Amino acid sequence: MKVRLNLDSYYIEPIKTKDAWNLCNFIVSNEDRLKRYFPKTLEQNLTPDLSKRFVELKVKHFNLKDEFLFIIKEKESNTITGMVYIKELDWVKKQGEFAYCIGYPFEGKKITSKSVNALSEYAFNNLNIETLQIIVHKENIASVKVAENCNFIWKKTLKNEFTPTGEKALDMELYELYNEIES
Repeated sequence: MKVRLNLDSYYIEPIKTKDAWNLCNFIVSNEDRLKRYFPKTLEQNLTPDLSKRFVELKVKHFNLKDEFLFIIKEKESNTITGMVYIKELDWVKKQGEFAYCIGYPFEGKKITSKSVNALSEYAFNNLNIETLQIIVHKENIASVKVAENCNFIWKKTLKNEFTPTGEKALDMELYELYNEIES
C-alpha cells in the first residue's frame, strides 16, 4: 500500500523492511520512554536481527490489514522520530485503536498530534473506520494532550485495563473519535 502523509518537516508512512536498522536505533535510544507502555515492541527491537523480524511481521500484518504500523520520519534526514499504530481493529464494528510514541528530541513539537490527526483522516477515508480510540493512563499527560488536541472525547475509565511489566494493573482512560458522516 503506497501511503505517504506529509506534515511540515516530517512525513508518515507505513513501516517498510528497510526501516529495521533505524527502528532498532530509535527503540534502543528511547528505551526508558518505551518500557512502561510499549514493553513488547521494546523487547522485539533490542537488536538489529530482532528488529528485522519485527518489521517483517509488521509489514505482513499491514498487508493483511490486521494492524497498521506507521513510522514518523524527519524529511531532511529520514530519521525515525516516532511510531503510530492503528491496532485492535474490529472490522465489524469499524473500530480501531491508536498507540503512539515519539522520540525524546521530538517531544513537545506537536508531531504526534499532527500525525494522529492525519492518520485519523486516513483511517476514516481509506479504511472505512467509524470509531477510533486512544487508551491512556491519566498520568501520561503528553498522551492525554494528544487525545485532546485531536478532538478525541473522554468516554470512561477502564478498570485494570493494562498491566505494565512488574507493576500492578492500571486503570486507563478511554477516548474516542467518530467519523462524522455528512448527509
